[in-house]
Amino acid sequence: MASKRKSNSAITLWGGLNVGATVLVDTAPFIYLLEGNSKFSQRFLGLFEHAARGELSIALSTITLAEVLTGPLQAKQATLAKRYEKALLQYQVVAVSAAIATLAAQLRLQYRLKLPDAIQLATALDISAAALVTHDRDFSRVKGIPVLLGE
Repeated sequence: MASKRKSNSAITLWGGLNVGATVLVDTAPFIYLLEGNSKFSQRFLGLFEHAARGELSIALSTITLAEVLTGPLQAKQATLAKRYEKALLQYQVVAVSAAIATLAAQLRLQYRLKLPDAIQLATALDISAAALVTHDRDFSRVKGIPVLLGE
């Protein structure tokens, strides 16, 4: 008797995501992974492993790029900043467009988010991401898109 196999779309990955999903990842998970944060990086490691195997796609906003690079640049570690930039550029980088900025303004008011968080959410919605991956509890009131906290 032949065994039944699940189709790729029925297989769930990290955070309950389906194979082929695109997620927008907020700044903190990237920082945890790049800096090897022993306390929090493990929460998100599976997500990045699935992406490395091509099972899902990761996107980030230009806000994330700027936020991640700020630490090394502030510490005058240009080489480290370049290494982080190279690591981030392997993913889909979404620029903040006028449409994203307009939506971010609406979402900022609707959910009482800080502007960078509203831009992250607007970017996720703009690219029709399957989820927003973050470690920021400020997104707890958000409706309309799954918010995965890496727990």
